[in-house]
Amino acid sequence: MPIIVNLDVMMAKRKISLNELSEKVELTLSNLSILKTGKAKAIRFSTLEAICKSLDCQPSDILEYVSDDKLDE
Repeated sequence: MPIIVNLDVMMAKRKISLNELSEKVELTLSNLSILKTGKAKAIRFSTLEAICKSLDCQPSDILEYVSDDKLDE
């Protein structure tokens, strides 16, 4: 998939655990884990907003587009 989720990177930079972020954004651990591992098919803007607010970052810090050509390299 050409959208890469860098949530784990931002969480490490902010030194925040999955449990702590889950509480802050009011999202279940399982749903947050699905997002973190890149298995999510979609994300609500309200969830993205809550994550960005909690991690003090921009959406581009969490989501990255990589073309299919670069993935094949």
